[in-house]
Amino acid sequence: MWGRGLTLRPFRIAILVAAVSGLAGAALVMEAVLVARLHPESAALPVRVYARPPVLAIGRPIDSAALEAHLQRLGYSQSTGRFVAAGEYARGGRTWVVGARTLRHLGPLASGHTITVRIDRTGRITTLEDGNGGRYRAVPLEPELIGVLAGEDGRDRIPVELDDVPAHLVDAMLTVEDQRFYRHHGLDFRRIAAAALANLRDGRVVQGGSTVTQQLAKNLYLDSRRTVVRKLREAAMAVVLELRHSKAEILEAYLNQVYFGQDGGIAIHGVGRAAERFFGKDVGLLDSGESALLAGLVRGPNLYSPIRNPDAAGDRRDLVLRLMADRGVIDETERVDLSSSTLSVRPGPAPRPSARYFTDYVREVAGGSSARELASADGGRVLVTTLDGSLQRAATAAVSDGLERLETEHRGIRERGEAAGAPLQAALVAVDPRTGDVLAMVGGREYGASQFNRAVHARRQPGSSFKPIVTLAAVARGDTPEREAPFTLASVLADQPLEVETPAGPWQPVNYDGRFRGQVTLREALERSLNVPFARLGMELGPERIVETARRMGIRSPVKPYPSLALGAFEVTPLEMARAYGVLAAGGFRADSRAVLGVLDRKGVVRSSTERSGEQVESPAEAFLVTSALRGAVESGTGRSLRALGFRGDVAAKSGTTNGFRDGWFIGYTPTLAVAVWVGFDDGRSLGLPGARVALPIFAQFMAA
Repeated sequence: MWGRGLTLRPFRIAILVAAVSGLAGAALVMEAVLVARLHPESAALPVRVYARPPVLAIGRPIDSAALEAHLQRLGYSQSTGRFVAAGEYARGGRTWVVGARTLRHLGPLASGHTITVRIDRTGRITTLEDGNGGRYRAVPLEPELIGVLAGEDGRDRIPVELDDVPAHLVDAMLTVEDQRFYRHHGLDFRRIAAAALANLRDGRVVQGGSTVTQQLAKNLYLDSRRTVVRKLREAAMAVVLELRHSKAEILEAYLNQVYFGQDGGIAIHGVGRAAERFFGKDVGLLDSGESALLAGLVRGPNLYSPIRNPDAAGDRRDLVLRLMADRGVIDETERVDLSSSTLSVRPGPAPRPSARYFTDYVREVAGGSSARELASADGGRVLVTTLDGSLQRAATAAVSDGLERLETEHRGIRERGEAAGAPLQAALVAVDPRTGDVLAMVGGREYGASQFNRAVHARRQPGSSFKPIVTLAAVARGDTPEREAPFTLASVLADQPLEVETPAGPWQPVNYDGRFRGQVTLREALERSLNVPFARLGMELGPERIVETARRMGIRSPVKPYPSLALGAFEVTPLEMARAYGVLAAGGFRADSRAVLGVLDRKGVVRSSTERSGEQVESPAEAFLVTSALRGAVESGTGRSLRALGFRGDVAAKSGTTNGFRDGWFIGYTPTLAVAVWVGFDDGRSLGLPGARVALPIFAQFMAA
């Protein structure tokens, strides 16, 4: 028998040697790629984007309902006993107690202190005190996660170092995944043989033989297809990893790469992210029972998910605890105690506010055209932004409800959108006029259907919503204090037929209703949005003066000095209009737009922060004059239906409609909020309705919320 096969054996051996050599060579080549992914500091980690943190401060009023809603959205629960643990809160009388969680990647924003908040009879905070008696002037609370810009591998991870991982978590992982980890060199032949026998006995795959090192090789580089070639590559790469890296390096990399299921469509990898997701705490604070639960998840993240299948997860945890006791990692008393405890899984946080347009905007202003570039900026792994989660939810609902309502009440709008395959769109942007902070941003009706951010990039004619800027140009004295303003709100303008010769032919502006009113004041012309008086006003002022005013107020889009400039016959973005109206709200101060408050590295250390910037560009008194007229527009002018829709607050606002009803605007402000709403079709088709009918209801719903 040996003799008969002898002639073929050298040939087979040659093939086998060549195959193994090729796999080993390929493994060495691929190992160069693995090195870049093995260590957290060298990987393109995901960037976690957070909303602005709520701040409790001495002397400030506290909105108890808003505070409780915020904590519940983050998964905090109300304490049922006398002790308030991390991730819990208690309220009673005029006292709040908040057990802040410890999350290393958030640093000072999740410090783990238990904060006691005392309130006086007027609802203002009088005391902020931690459990050690330390007192504070202000305390930031944990912010809300609004998005994850996944790294190049599309995974969501919070990397940890091996020294930060509790020993019982390591023991639990190795107990179920690789008990002989420290005794093999990448391949455990004893385990492979045992798994083969078990699978043969059952006639199906019931046991795996892969070591932690093999699993790491697969997670870092290979796909999940079960083929002989892939398994051979996995084995070869495992051996190379063991030869070129220490056991500690391999174990740390494995703990940062192991898969724990999905969170909203993004894959959770690593014990750091899993500890936060399932327990709301830093990995270093896990107890033995929680470690056993995480270790049990690895075999089947969906099957044993404590969120979806708590009974199966509990049984799996108990199995892991029993295996740990068998190995002597824990004693029998501890196993019984832990097995009898309930699953301490963090309640799932509320759905994140829909902020994809805003996170795209953040990526732009942070200077990174990709998540990889953004992740590497200043070593940053966490971006704390200006977005207000509650306002973002209100903005998203207002846009969605407003468009649906328009299409229901005016079927022609829906039909025109369906016929062209491009539905009606809207954008809303809200800023804090004092700081320039972008508080809410909706760039379209559905991000999944269109990623074009209309709030930032859509240039559309503002129509009559530009008239407040023209009015400011008219009543402002400019840079020379002794110069008289050319107009006051009481100045009289002619509302009579007008014809102007232009290179394109005669221009004859008309009012929205086709009527002329003779002599009107500037205040009346603004409140009633009369076109002809404003066309005359623009000609008397000169287009250059209007352009200068628009530039000072933050409008950067190209503005040409045509006679129709005063009627908004040029293109701007909603963000520019919100910023310009913010100058009126802030008494002539133009705040530069800000979207990022600070950048933290993966250890929670603040690497950079963005300070408020801007300048006083107009007189407070002159800005107030325009504000007083825009308040009149709400009470008796084109914005009067705002009251009928339920908003009772003090507000100054103006509608805008362009030629052919192509664009509908409504822009308004209070001293702390400037909001611009645009509605229209992307291709400029007619809405058939003015801005007060299409954009004002969205503005009203947002402001009421």
